[in-house]
Amino acid sequence: MTTPIPARIAALRESMARHGVAACLVPTADPHLSEYLPAHWQAREWLSGFNGSAGTLLVTATDAGVWTDSRYFAQAEQQLAGSGIALMKQKVSHAPEHLNWLQQHLHHGDVVAVAGDSVSLAMQRQIERLLGGAGITLRVDQDLPATIWPERPTLPKAPVTEHALSYAGASREEKFNKLRHALRKQHATHHLISSLDDIAWLTNLRGSDVECNPVFLAHLLVETAGAATLLVDRGKLNDNLVAALAGDRIRIADYATLGDALGELGRDDALLFDPGRVVSAVLQSVKPEVKRIEGANPSTAFKAIKSKTELTHIREVMRRDGAALVRAFRRLEERLAAGMTQTELDVDTLLREERSAQPDFIGESFSTIAGYMENGALPHYRATPEAHNTLQRHGLLLIDSGGQYLGGTTDITRVLALGPTTSEQRRDATLVMKGMIALSRARFPKGASGPQLDALARAPLWAAGMDYGHGTGHGVGYFLNVHEGPQGIRPPIAGGALVPLEPGMISSIEPGLYKPARHGIRHENLAVVVEADQTEFGEFYAFETLTLCPFDRRALEPGLLNPDERAWLDDYHASVRAALSPLLEDADLAWLEKHCAPL
Repeated sequence: MTTPIPARIAALRESMARHGVAACLVPTADPHLSEYLPAHWQAREWLSGFNGSAGTLLVTATDAGVWTDSRYFAQAEQQLAGSGIALMKQKVSHAPEHLNWLQQHLHHGDVVAVAGDSVSLAMQRQIERLLGGAGITLRVDQDLPATIWPERPTLPKAPVTEHALSYAGASREEKFNKLRHALRKQHATHHLISSLDDIAWLTNLRGSDVECNPVFLAHLLVETAGAATLLVDRGKLNDNLVAALAGDRIRIADYATLGDALGELGRDDALLFDPGRVVSAVLQSVKPEVKRIEGANPSTAFKAIKSKTELTHIREVMRRDGAALVRAFRRLEERLAAGMTQTELDVDTLLREERSAQPDFIGESFSTIAGYMENGALPHYRATPEAHNTLQRHGLLLIDSGGQYLGGTTDITRVLALGPTTSEQRRDATLVMKGMIALSRARFPKGASGPQLDALARAPLWAAGMDYGHGTGHGVGYFLNVHEGPQGIRPPIAGGALVPLEPGMISSIEPGLYKPARHGIRHENLAVVVEADQTEFGEFYAFETLTLCPFDRRALEPGLLNPDERAWLDDYHASVRAALSPLLEDADLAWLEKHCAPL
């Protein structure tokens, strides 16, 4: 069957020619700069066929390429095959990034187009700075993919609901008072927020406009000395909710009228916004005489530090989620032992069945990654009915999954040994485990950031001449996005912000190792930063592990663990056994006891 992708690229090139455009950039973005997008803004996927969560499509009259990172190299190579679109590897030595490629291939006077609702103001400035020196012009007023997308999906219409105060822990009034206090410090009269997780957290509202993320499409314009305007599809809110919001000085305006609201600001107003989290298109309506204050959304830092109420709910969610995983893993082992055919798709179904039986479960926090053997080497692999592996009674199965509950968000990776394993597999799994233990046991001074700690998780792999291409940890929301800033544990980036890790911040700890066509390893727990010691050298913090589920020790080589590492693993399994035993019985309890026994 002939792929439609070449025809779509040809149509885009015709539109580019009509508009005098030499190159069209199609990033993975929406007007909220979300990581995961509603179908309406998945233009890059529609044009290229590549459906990874990160990547940029670049099309010229003669070339087309998708730039993506190492998590998606194998996936992109498969999905782009035969399309005429090249895979362009990001963050690889001697390979040009897409903007550098443009500098090299375009000419003075050429025009580059990118939709203004898919590029942040900060990124627009970066592109203009890089291309301007070569005499190349950037236009953000043309959404060329939209001109050739006849059946573009409409905006989602899912209802918006209240996140009950018993779970939220703080009222809207408390959160907005804290926000306005921060705005007064910056002498801002207004604050524009477009990031969906910030809006959901501030308003104690949740939705389902984005798959696996309990958020809803909206912008929020906050007056420091007045009300706030929530720009959202009114049809998503029932009358009682609208009345409750009005009681908290939050009025409703149509989602499409943000430009009108910003256009009403005048010379006496000062607008605070984050140039990295607001698209350039929405700022076109702000008059030149309005003072612009650029800075991070205060709410991003507020919501990153979980309250005592939130942590109480999260700890209970971790127990329920861990018990669900124990049941699912036990059932999987039982089926395989009985000779039943099981595939990677069945793993997803088992997890969903067991999580769905837990109190206050809403849905997955991301699409389950169940990769058997060589598929485990694809960090963001997703089995499909058309392409998946059947499980055998040998080798390794990597399972990365998570749940959304009213009381928190989970994200966990376990590697299961389905039968005999090779010495290479066990060594690799143990080296990754050594890195995970090193970071989990870390003590660090107040003010330390994730990039300063990242090497702890990589050191055992580095010593063996190996590494992995993704970050070691990301922040996690509270019944919100599974990936949340501002903190992160990753290698240092030139010019990147060093966000201090503070008590109450939740992060994943997930080192990995991937050997294409062989196997992949990733161990992942969530942990919260806690106060540890006060010494003559200052205040020190540590990680408290939150995730509760056994590691499969059959996939490890215990002889490679030193006494301290063995003690950490035994202590962890003892805490898992104590926390989960009251929730399990019979065969599930026996499975737990077996897998939590000391090394």
